[in-house]
Amino acid sequence: MPSLKDLRNRIASVKATQKITKAMQMVAAAKLRRAQEAAEAARPYSQRMGAVLANIANAVGDGEDSPRLMTGTGKSDVHLLVVCTAERGLCGGFNSQIVRLAREHIRRLVSEGKQVKILCVGKKGYDILRRDHREKIIDRVDLREVKAVGFVDADKIARQVIALFDQGEFDVCTLFYSEFRSVISQIPTAQQLIPASAPSGDTAVTEAMNARLGGAIYEYEPDAGEILTDLIPRNIAVQIFRALLENAASEQGARMSAMDNATRNAGEMIEKLTLSYNRQRQAQITKELIEIISGAEAL
Repeated sequence: MPSLKDLRNRIASVKATQKITKAMQMVAAAKLRRAQEAAEAARPYSQRMGAVLANIANAVGDGEDSPRLMTGTGKSDVHLLVVCTAERGLCGGFNSQIVRLAREHIRRLVSEGKQVKILCVGKKGYDILRRDHREKIIDRVDLREVKAVGFVDADKIARQVIALFDQGEFDVCTLFYSEFRSVISQIPTAQQLIPASAPSGDTAVTEAMNARLGGAIYEYEPDAGEILTDLIPRNIAVQIFRALLENAASEQGARMSAMDNATRNAGEMIEKLTLSYNRQRQAQITKELIEIISGAEAL
């Protein structure tokens, strides 16, 4: 049984931890608002970009003028997985959920005889994946020094992915991130980047655009193929940027929930330790009184 001094030290330690978790919860709540606004503001542009890309792609078809980023290599032997996670921990299951989805994807591809390559964006995903898939990781993007994720960061990642594709390093590229729904709900998501396709959920946007245009036929100047050549790399950067913003909001939401749970757990632990301390102190006082009374009676 721990001594009274040990219990006092433990209570003081838990109280200090509770202050830290409470402060982290408040910081995460402050950051969440800005991150959520940025993520929600990026969604309409990303969805509209996907809808425009789908419309032009339908007009071009799979002809010879179609860019390779849209048609692909014609194979699916080598897959590149861009796994976006956080640079820091203490955010509940945020990182592990994204990595779990990526691992399931890797297992499925390996079982089909495909070759897998991994590009890690974020330290935590890299730390988890390197335990089992170190040989598959080809590079890691470090964003620890970036205070606020910008389009420049996403564009660098997009250029790196496109350069790898031009060098023939992979056939299919899939992006993994967590879509922000609410403080307690973040949805791990996989989105194919190359060959380029309209992001999931954009079908309704495309149909709404077509209905509003009344089935009008467009002629493109320059031709649709040239537009796609410029638009698809931009769309890849936009989708990566949206993924980074969704991740930023999801990370802060998950951290806020995790720190709130940790603060409440610390409070419960303090109550239990205080109760144990009071009981032990009362038992010690009672024992000393019994010894005093027994000594007096012996005299």
